[in-house]
Amino acid sequence: MSVLGDFIFFLFSNPTTWLGVVVLLLVLYLVSSSVTSQEMRKGPPGPRPLPLLGNLLQLDLSRPYKTLFQLSKKHGSVFTVYLGPKKVVVLAGYKTVKEALVSYAEEFGDREIPPIFYDTSFGHGILFANGESWKEMRRFALTTLRDFGMGKRMAEHKILEECHHLIQMFEKHKGKPFNTACPVNYATSNIICNIVYGSRFEYDDPRFTNMVMRANENIRVVGSAPLQLYNMFPRLVSWVKGRHLILNNVETTNREVKDLFKSLKETLNPHICRGLVDCFLIRKQKEEDSSVTNTHYHEKNMLYTVTNLFAAGTDTTATTLRWALLLMAKYPHIQDQVQEEMDRVVGSRVVQVDDHKNLPYTNAVIHETQRLANIVPMSLPHKTSRDVTFQGYFIKAGTTVFPLLTSVLYDESEWEAPHTFNPSHFLDEEGKFTRRDAFMPFSAGRRACLGESLAKMELFLFFTSLLQRFRFTPPPGVTEDELDLTPAVGLTLGPSPHELCAVSRQ
Repeated sequence: MSVLGDFIFFLFSNPTTWLGVVVLLLVLYLVSSSVTSQEMRKGPPGPRPLPLLGNLLQLDLSRPYKTLFQLSKKHGSVFTVYLGPKKVVVLAGYKTVKEALVSYAEEFGDREIPPIFYDTSFGHGILFANGESWKEMRRFALTTLRDFGMGKRMAEHKILEECHHLIQMFEKHKGKPFNTACPVNYATSNIICNIVYGSRFEYDDPRFTNMVMRANENIRVVGSAPLQLYNMFPRLVSWVKGRHLILNNVETTNREVKDLFKSLKETLNPHICRGLVDCFLIRKQKEEDSSVTNTHYHEKNMLYTVTNLFAAGTDTTATTLRWALLLMAKYPHIQDQVQEEMDRVVGSRVVQVDDHKNLPYTNAVIHETQRLANIVPMSLPHKTSRDVTFQGYFIKAGTTVFPLLTSVLYDESEWEAPHTFNPSHFLDEEGKFTRRDAFMPFSAGRRACLGESLAKMELFLFFTSLLQRFRFTPPPGVTEDELDLTPAVGLTLGPSPHELCAVSRQ
């Protein structure tokens, strides 16, 4: 008998040995299958997490975008971190972020709703919603904003009217130092109010100023370390002070917004829409009259759609404008060039949107402000809608995804001097304005900012109107070098508290 035959005879004549071999082969098969399955479904790499804490000890919770940007340089453009027990995939760099949000728009198009935002909107509205309700509310808001002039002459007229009020507010300080935050926030907020409610508010209206204050406070507190911990461990740290402050602010604002709805409803003319709320009320009534089931046009969606637009439309544009004014005071030679170009092209007449074609340097300064200010560094969190293999990595459905916009706006392979304020990033050799693909402050894809065209118009008209009228300087005794460009902590990155002088040029 051959050696092989002897071995087979031995196995089958000894039941114990035979059973052991079968078990061994089965284990080897399962391990092999598991390894093969893991290789086929290889997840993105990342720093080793600790049990329960994840990568918490490696992150600066007040400025997580900075830590994540540094980690991307070690672990690549697609990597995994654990925020406590929660797995998060981070996308870094222009090419990767664009590919995910545009080429894989469906797969990366859902919104992750952190606990604090579920506490405050319950999945309603636009910003922190998903599914058919989100689609319908976004479609309705986009259509209505366009109907009320977003990107058109109608909106230009409203913005220029608000510029006049803002200039008057600045003039009251007579060239003395003041904090630009409140008046700028009131101005940008009034543009949204005009579109949403059909009318603006006076800057000394306490209901209006308190609503703006609460919205800004919430955006600041949401970005703080205690709120980051709450989002990671909602059951353990629901007691944090910031959470209760936010909930109280939201409750107060909701009550006041409902009062505004009531006034509008009492004076509603079904044949004339004064603003978005009127359009919503008319659509809601039509669906009720038609006995439409499962309608998305209900009170909660109206409330949270309006408050979403109010908060987002106020803060992001105002924050960018404040950065622009601070940068002009910080770099007076750049302010000189802006004002020289404006004096030559526009003179003393009212600035118009179409002037941007003939103001390439000014346009470049505004775009460079948006790039460097980097006000939404991690975008808002996304979530995968289905299993997806992206750049060779398997990402499971329902995984939280951070498109790291800071890594796009500071991408060293896309920008010549990413960490420097350099308007030349948007100018060609002839001094003409040039667009850059990696300019992505409004994000991209299905979740891109729906008010992008309105925000661009506001930034251009507010900035040019103010620079036409004033020269911005540091307070007496403060040099340009001493103006601090360190951003404040918050969901969006505003300048640290500061004062400027708006000196009249007339």
